[in-house]
Parts: sequence; C-alpha cells; structure tokens
Amino acid sequence: MVHVPLALLPTPFPRQAFVQALELATHFNILVDRVSRDSQFLQEALARTRKADSFTARLLDIHAQILEEGIKQDIQLGLHRSDYMLDMATGSLLQVEVNTISSSFAGLGALTSKLHQYLVSRFGGQLGLDIKHVPDNNATDAFVEGLGLAWSEFGNPSAAVLMVVHAKETNMYDQQWLSLKLYQSYGVKVVRKTLAEVDAEARLDDKRTLFIGEQAIAVVYYRSGYSPDDYRSDNDWKGRLLLERSSAVKCPSISYHLAGAKKIQQELAKTGVLERFIQDKEAIAKIRNSFAGLWSLEGEGSEEILEKAEAQPEGFVLKPQREGGGNNIYGEDVATTVRKLRQDESGAGLAAYILMQRIFPALNKSYLIRDGVWRTEKTISELGIFSTYLRNGNKEILNKQAGHLVRSKVADSDEGGVAAGYGVLDSPYLT
Repeated sequence: MVHVPLALLPTPFPRQAFVQALELATHFNILVDRVSRDSQFLQEALARTRKADSFTARLLDIHAQILEEGIKQDIQLGLHRSDYMLDMATGSLLQVEVNTISSSFAGLGALTSKLHQYLVSRFGGQLGLDIKHVPDNNATDAFVEGLGLAWSEFGNPSAAVLMVVHAKETNMYDQQWLSLKLYQSYGVKVVRKTLAEVDAEARLDDKRTLFIGEQAIAVVYYRSGYSPDDYRSDNDWKGRLLLERSSAVKCPSISYHLAGAKKIQQELAKTGVLERFIQDKEAIAKIRNSFAGLWSLEGEGSEEILEKAEAQPEGFVLKPQREGGGNNIYGEDVATTVRKLRQDESGAGLAAYILMQRIFPALNKSYLIRDGVWRTEKTISELGIFSTYLRNGNKEILNKQAGHLVRSKVADSDEGGVAAGYGVLDSPYLT
C-alpha cells in the first residue's frame, strides 16, 4: 500500500483560463448527451473505426443490440471530466479530451486541494503564497450528488449502486470516498464487482431489473470497462452486455461511452458538425474555441496532413481509441507509425487513429512525491474539470461543473496518467 503520487504545492495556472474551463463544463455536458441520443451519428462516425479496431466494434455491437431491443432505461447519468492544457504558443486553453467513462480522482483530487490549502495556510507566508489563490474543490460531493440523485430517480429505496471495478484495483481509495459519502448522504449501499463477477452472479428479472444475488441494483457506475484490457474473456463482454440490457441507470450508458470516443471528438471539430447538436451560437463559439487541431487520417484532405505529420512529427500526437494513459504516440514515433499505416493498402489501420495538434504548456518547478520520496522537477500540467449531468426522459435534472483536478508530469514525459504511473495529483494556484 502506497500513497497517491502528488505535488507538494499547487501549480500556477491563470485564473482567466480556469474560469473559462469551468464555464465550458455545462456546454460539454449537453453536447455529450445530445450526441449520445443520435444513434445514427454514432454508428456512422465510428463505422470505419469499427473495421480497424475490434474493441470499438464490440462496443458498437452492444449499442446496436440495445437499440434493437429497445432502451429499457432513459435516465442518463454523466460523471465527466474534460481535460485541458494552456498552449503557450497561442495563449489558448485547448481541450485534450472528454472522459465519459471512469472519470477518476474526484475523491483524491478533492483531498489534494484540501492538502494544498492547508499547506499554503500554514507555510504560504514563507513562500509568498496566499490561500485565496487555491480554489475550493467540491468534486467528491458533486459526484456523490449525481449518483444519489440518479438512485433517487430510479425509485427503489432498497436498491444499491453497483461499482464495476478492476480485478486488481489500484485506485480503490479514490473510489472509497465516493462510496462512503454516498452512504452518509443517501443511505445507499455500494456493491463492488468485476465484469466477470457480474457475468457469474448477476441476473435480470422479466422487467429487466438487475440483481446481484438478491440485491436489486439502481445504478451501475463503471470504474473499469474503458480498455480492451478490461475484457480478458467473453465472460467480461457478457457481463457488460447484461448490464447494458438492464433497467439500471448506467454511468455511462453505452451511448455515452461511445460519445466520448476520440473519433467522435475529431468529427465534432469538423465545420458545421457542432450545429447538428447545439443551437446556441454563443455556446458553439465557446466550444469550438477550445478545440485543438484534430484531423482524420483518411478521406478528403488527409493526404496533406499525413505528409505534414511525417515531416514535422513533433507538432502532433497520434491517438488510438484507447483510455487510461500510455496509449498515445509522440515525436519520431508519429512519423514511423504514420508511414507504416500508409503502407496498408486497405487503409483500415488509418481509421483506428486520429491526429491531434500537440499542445505545449508552460514549464513549472514542482516538488513531486512518489512512494514517500520527493524530488524537484520541471513539470507541465493538465487541468481537468469535472461535471455532472442527469436527465430523466426529456427532463434535465442536473447540469453542473463539479470541481477540478490538476495532473502534473515531468516535462520530458509524454504520457500523464496518474494511475498508469506517469503523473501526480496536483491542484491549481490561480494567478
């Protein structure tokens, strides 16, 4: 057992950019929800990715089956995190991605903010720091509110929340804060199961109510299921399908999961596509201004961007449809991978990736603590804004920004996942 990797002190971040990110949260909630409701768009946008990526294909198969059977539950719960970096070359706050499944560190991220507030209140005078610049962080309470309200909407006071976890869970304490507060605030029991355990122990009654043993389930909260590594056998896929077929509220539903795909992010950046889902021109402008450069590797205009990626790979990130850290491709590996993909005459491999503008944020000096050992490093940081969304039918019940998270990593590290071993938990010091 070890402590979570963390920064000793909060990292400078411009207040204006922080406020901008907060304001975007409710707009992205609405965008994700509306994209999720457009099954034709999801299936068509991901059709080529399906051919190149077996994982996406299995998710799309589940989505198609649920649509064919008829969606049993129209209560939709989103616990999202939208990640941003501040690009020094342009001064723009640019979105890295939207996480719609297993958005982690609401629990430990909020604790990190409290730790930094305490340290700045105690020692800030000696360091030239003021606690007024370390914002409050309500991420834990906000996520609990989302789960609790979804449980209430389900309408069965004896039902529990099912948290779907990894077999060898390394992030259980982040999850534990949510479970504890959910019980304290709503009296809701949380059951933890892997997908394989769901397949072995769960059942649906004739109304498709989900039971684990004799315990009815109101809400399914995924903290795994986002990576191919989470599906080691057909039992895991059978467990996922059973959950999706049930009447329980899913966080996320299969349609919300697909709406967070990298390819969907790239499709939404195309001219005119946002207008399919958002009518408010001011909201469209705010969302579009946060988009980094995003390109498909196939179709019209792709040849030019592929040639540029080969010639100037340092300006791009190559992203497959994978979550959880350690999957993106940087530097000279971009050119090598693009060259290899272009040699595939079928072109199928190109569909498995999107190309994204590489963002170059500011360097900061940080004290990083991992495994009880601290060291000083030059770091770069990524700001995550949590948000909560709940809809029952056509009634919007909840749409809020829900706290924040900063993840910092040494400047010469490409990946930034904390649980994957690349970054540390941090919080912003607003400047």
